[in-house]
Amino acid sequence: HGVLIDAACDFAQTILDREMPKPLLLRDPVSVPSTEEWDDITAATKKKARGQTAPLAAISAIRTGIEEGPDAGLAFEREKFIELRDSDQSKALRHIFFAERSVAKLPELKGVEPNPLHQIGVIGGGIMGAGIATASLLAGYDVTIIERDDAACANGRATVEKHLSGSLKRGLISQDRFDALMASLKTSTDYAALADADLVVEAVFEDMAVKHDVFGKLSLHCKADAVLASNTSYLDINEIASRCINPKRVIGLHFFSPAHIMKLLEVVRTDKADAKSLATAFDFARALGKIAVPCGVCDGFIGNRIMSAYRKHCEYMLEDGALPHQIDAAMVEFGFPMGLFAMQDMAGLEISWATRKRLAPFRDPSERYVALGDYLCEMGRFGKKNGLGWYRYDENGKAQPDPEVDALVIAESEKKGITRRDFTSAEIMDEILTAMRNEGDKILSEGIANSADAIDVVMVNGYGFPRHKGGPMFMTANVD
Repeated sequence: HGVLIDAACDFAQTILDREMPKPLLLRDPVSVPSTEEWDDITAATKKKARGQTAPLAAISAIRTGIEEGPDAGLAFEREKFIELRDSDQSKALRHIFFAERSVAKLPELKGVEPNPLHQIGVIGGGIMGAGIATASLLAGYDVTIIERDDAACANGRATVEKHLSGSLKRGLISQDRFDALMASLKTSTDYAALADADLVVEAVFEDMAVKHDVFGKLSLHCKADAVLASNTSYLDINEIASRCINPKRVIGLHFFSPAHIMKLLEVVRTDKADAKSLATAFDFARALGKIAVPCGVCDGFIGNRIMSAYRKHCEYMLEDGALPHQIDAAMVEFGFPMGLFAMQDMAGLEISWATRKRLAPFRDPSERYVALGDYLCEMGRFGKKNGLGWYRYDENGKAQPDPEVDALVIAESEKKGITRRDFTSAEIMDEILTAMRNEGDKILSEGIANSADAIDVVMVNGYGFPRHKGGPMFMTANVD
């Protein structure tokens, strides 16, 4: 208590000569919004809140204070606070708040000193690589991007410059800081430029042969204690590590796009990764301001594996009677920022198509398979980037349900002899949540995730699961 009092006294001394703002209750009154303006404010807040109740309660408290006076406003606010504090949404929000802060605290890394980091290497200057480079620069590191030729180097540098220019225009960094960050970025076609790199992140095409080539070169050119990380979304990092002279220093760092904005980072521990490499990876994640979630090696790690599971069930529902826009509408109504099929269109349908083709030789022939996504790609419908995917996009990029896709879905049901039926939004979400929970249980039983909290943190921060519902594991475990 003495420390707190001393700190309070020190703070008071610093403001004695400073003119303090008037207390709220002594300030000039604001103009009272009209009924129509209140309706507009409430509607905009409701849309942004996506089902969360607290923002609407805050609007009501402000309105009460303005229309009925400060005392009435404060009394209303207190009443609503107590009501909301005991709500399911409050419990869910507290759960995810503490989960985000505890999930990266691994007992096995206690007391392990990470390697000091100064120079970061990034292999590949595409969308993901440039995002990783941008995040690393903003964290204070010197960065070197390796690309295949001078033109690719120039493109990578231009993408990073575009990201940083956006921060400059929004006032997040000064012109001097912008200039210093760009001066800290180097590009090269020669892996020898990474001789002094402390940590290198590979972000090249999802092809095992390409990854093998990259990590073979990194083994030759990087110093012995440099941590080597792959940003792969699905490939076996143990297999990638096998091509390195010292596989103990190979880990996975699965960033989410755009990498300089998205907070989630899956830190993948390979079978042979040592504690120092993992500690360094988590230290790097903290410096970047990421929420780091540890996970083991499997196809898709935590997030993409769960997404693949519920995507499969969404595709089953397409054949059974639902349409893409109906499933997406149910997800948005539940609280997701967008539905699965709109998200696939945004990412590009060719990405999941390539994964399906890679896994085709290992697919269980007795397992139900939905080929609709394959058909779309074969038709040249790759998503928003070319204006056609699960949806048709107008000149402003706005998605519209496409009768051609609906007809394709219905025809596939007929071809398979499936009698279509209607789905309610509740039925759609029950199917999705059950798939998430079941896959989450498998991930836990296999040791891929070290806790249900880890799964919730991934799904909330990487896949748009509504924060005020706590995550799929928390929500399904707390259903009355």
